[in-house]
Amino acid sequence: MRQNVAAVVCGAVLMATSPSSDQSALQYPPAQRGDVTDTYFGKTVADPYRALENLDAPGTVAWVRAENSLTREYLDAIPQRIAIATAYRTLYNYPKVGTPFHYGSRWFVYRNSGLQTQSVLYTRDSEFGPERVFFDFNSLSRNGSVQLAESAFSRDGTLFAYSTSTGGSDWETWHVKSVPSGRDLPDHVAWAKYSPATWLGPRGFYYSGYDKPPNANAMAAPLGAHKVWFHQLGTSQQHDRLVYAAAPHSDEFVGVTAFQDESYYFLERAKGHGNSLAWKRSDDRNSAFRQILPLDPNVFYSPIDHDGSSIYLETNLRAPNLRIVVLDLRDPTHTLHDIVPEGPDKLENVSILGDHFYLGYLHDAHSVLRIVDVRGRSVGAIQLPGVGTASTPDAIRRRDRIAYYTYTSYAYPNVTFRYDTATGTSTIYHRSAIEFDGSPYVTEQRFAASKDGARIPVFITHRIDMPLDGSTPTILYGYGGFGISWTPSFSAATALWLKMGGAYAVATLRGGGEYGETWHDAGRLANKQHVFDDFIAAAELLFHDRITSSAKLAINGGSNGGLLVGAVVTQRPDLCAAAVTEQGLYDMLRFQVFTIGKAWIPEYGAADRSASDFATLAAYSPLQNVKEGTNYPAMLIETADHDDRVYPAHSFKFAAALQHAQAGAAPILLRVESNEGHFAGLTTDKEVAQIADFYAFLVRNLGFNPTL
Repeated sequence: MRQNVAAVVCGAVLMATSPSSDQSALQYPPAQRGDVTDTYFGKTVADPYRALENLDAPGTVAWVRAENSLTREYLDAIPQRIAIATAYRTLYNYPKVGTPFHYGSRWFVYRNSGLQTQSVLYTRDSEFGPERVFFDFNSLSRNGSVQLAESAFSRDGTLFAYSTSTGGSDWETWHVKSVPSGRDLPDHVAWAKYSPATWLGPRGFYYSGYDKPPNANAMAAPLGAHKVWFHQLGTSQQHDRLVYAAAPHSDEFVGVTAFQDESYYFLERAKGHGNSLAWKRSDDRNSAFRQILPLDPNVFYSPIDHDGSSIYLETNLRAPNLRIVVLDLRDPTHTLHDIVPEGPDKLENVSILGDHFYLGYLHDAHSVLRIVDVRGRSVGAIQLPGVGTASTPDAIRRRDRIAYYTYTSYAYPNVTFRYDTATGTSTIYHRSAIEFDGSPYVTEQRFAASKDGARIPVFITHRIDMPLDGSTPTILYGYGGFGISWTPSFSAATALWLKMGGAYAVATLRGGGEYGETWHDAGRLANKQHVFDDFIAAAELLFHDRITSSAKLAINGGSNGGLLVGAVVTQRPDLCAAAVTEQGLYDMLRFQVFTIGKAWIPEYGAADRSASDFATLAAYSPLQNVKEGTNYPAMLIETADHDDRVYPAHSFKFAAALQHAQAGAAPILLRVESNEGHFAGLTTDKEVAQIADFYAFLVRNLGFNPTL
């Protein structure tokens, strides 16, 4: 029901808004339709918008430009948008401080004064000494298009390797800076991708990437072999030594990591959700890496640290919730011995300080911190402020007495704690100074029953005095994939939504890692439909408990979460009034032919691999399940022109199909950001505009008065 109550937001009077019939007047730019078809195991599938896969074709360029123009016209006409942008910029303008760390005799910390696009790296001569700027990454480009991607200090703290990315692309270029002088060295390493840098003393560093592509602008082209090189400082990249190359066009990634003391180096080959390990000592300069653990796409090993030849590893081998094991490199059988056996909760992160492991477990998708010694005996725990997400205490050197860890939750701004390992006490080092009072809000966890009866946790953050009458505009977010755990965290954007009068819900879906590998396996490959069923069950829980109603619900997700939203919209178009989906996968019959799509086959399968994979994917692929004559909810489909991970054509084709099929009055809008990659490359101004568009779209299509 329309409400005629006015609210004051940042000095502007915002009138009530509700979905209106004039949305049916939208004239969508015509997209070229063709008669392209593909045949999979005897089944013919039409792909009428195949032409939109050619991003540089004049027809595609003109269509995208027209779609962006239509979207801008629609969003800019929403009266509340400017006030929302102003409110977000004001709220976001607070100092942001990273966790202090040190290399050699110098301490470092990242700081952002409030609205800087990138944080500035400061240095000091002691833990609490006066600070000076070491590197302002905002100086990399005037318009913010060149940004820091990865960084690594040499062990003695005298060298700083950093990679830059342009326009949010996954392609990176490595540079090296002398820490004492602050000057860049001549080293320049291009075409790195999915790669940290691992220093080998001051001599140089290992990095991973690909051979220079024949056409650097061809984002769609599958990549060749992922490779590891060693770059010797002071030499040209053309002289870099090839360490290992994966098979061409495979779904394998390779890289080198090391313990902090640089005693052992590990060559990792990663495929699917597993990896192999090979090792060498730092003084074995030119010898080959020696394999100790084989490659299994479902089993991973993560080195933690060592005592002599005893290597501590985290693994999911015969432990879906993970365990910590020890392996003696002198043992030719490479037998794994338990230190911390698998427990009932998922082991999410591990650090080691002195002779203690600090263990971060997930209990119903929120953090619990426990401490054991190197023999696995319990020696205590760290109490957290509430139901949220915490890192484990960590330091650069294992023997450091002082370590830092962080805690956050949906209505609890980030806090960094300074932890004394000798006394076991925590003191606040930094508390976010954002102008947000979390006391009127509560985060509660409820449980939905999915279609097959599975118990699905749902975090719901809302005002304590929220009326339970179904009237609260609510965002339901989900991801559910790749074994990634989605746990409570604070963001200024969520805080603004709460201040506007909304509720924010996050569903803990199968396919994620919150309950270990069993939970992940229950939401991938042939089980992927469980993820969508879980999300629908979470929405129905919100309706049943009178948190919100379908007329006041918006669903949201990005990347794999964009696939989630697309699948739910096409399966249950009646579930919500609005959907905002960001840089998602929608053509699940062809995802593997673009960029690094082959690497996702262990998660999704592939339509051209087997008849069963085809049947599974065709049943839920959003693009192929758009049906003409359907009343779809209002949709804002977002992508970016430099997204070389999830190819933008997914969004182009999905938007064109929905616009063609839409029988209702709700808008189907495509928003294409320029000079942005896969959630990378945004400037502060662009982030403010993006949030303003998101929330203005919801204000109009959920029909409510935002309050602050």
